[in-house]
Amino acid sequence: MSAFIDRLAVAAPLFVLIFVGYAITRWGRWPKAVGDALTRFVFGLALPAFLFSTLSDFSHLPPVDLRLLIAFFGGALLVFVLGRVFVARLLRLDGVSASVFALGGIFSNNVILGLPLARVTLGDAAIPSVALVLIFNSLILWTLVTVSVEWARHGELSAKGFVKTAQGVLANPLIIAIFVGAAWGLTGWRLPALVAAPLSMLANVATPIALVALGMGLAEYDIGKEIGASLAVCAMKLLVCPLVVWLLASLLHLPKLETEVVVLLASMSMGVNVYLMSRQFQAFEAPTATGMVLSTVLAAVTTPIILAWMA
Repeated sequence: MSAFIDRLAVAAPLFVLIFVGYAITRWGRWPKAVGDALTRFVFGLALPAFLFSTLSDFSHLPPVDLRLLIAFFGGALLVFVLGRVFVARLLRLDGVSASVFALGGIFSNNVILGLPLARVTLGDAAIPSVALVLIFNSLILWTLVTVSVEWARHGELSAKGFVKTAQGVLANPLIIAIFVGAAWGLTGWRLPALVAAPLSMLANVATPIALVALGMGLAEYDIGKEIGASLAVCAMKLLVCPLVVWLLASLLHLPKLETEVVVLLASMSMGVNVYLMSRQFQAFEAPTATGMVLSTVLAAVTTPIILAWMA
């Protein structure tokens, strides 16, 4: 119990900031444009500065066990198949809706929520492991659901969707910051003070602004529609996914830090990209929107429980 209380105390301020963002938009009537601008600032400047600043010291950080990719994405694949084939049948979903449902069970909000939470609970030593997952996250998971949808619609696969996804990933400021920061870090050179100081300032504001922006974004979605399906996807995302990832990490004898990182990331709430995918395919939209809000609220309790259990 004490371990849970400790983890909850560490994580609680982050979720308070999410609630602040939600409250000022939902009840304070802050315009949507403010949240959009904050989100653009976070993704385009603050978080890339944080990642570059941290990884520019890459040569002095602990080495990363690459098997964490097998644990995280192997677990995600197993949970996707479980959601796509078995759970979707119980909910009587068509192939496209089942694909979106299964994506909701594995696609975490790892940039805005997972990255700050890993930094606070596990320390800066966890950042390289988180960055490694972020590099492949969108490419692998978006490709997985695109293939699933294409197969459901046409009974064949399309290379066009994969190429488009790859181009989007490689043009992402976060991915660019990870690659450039790690490349600089491998040189062993220190950043000049004129560069390091402003980067550090931006890195320090990245976490609070990102979480407030997340709350403001969640305020745009109505909850309550198709609550049963929403709770089902929340259970897949917050309980089944981290459990399967932990099992794979244990079978691989992954080191403690990497195990904590992949399980933490797997336990995060559903990412907004799942809702964007539901809008793109015009399938499972209402349950996805509700599930995104509910999973963020529930993760404030489930993630500290999982972290305490691992400890």
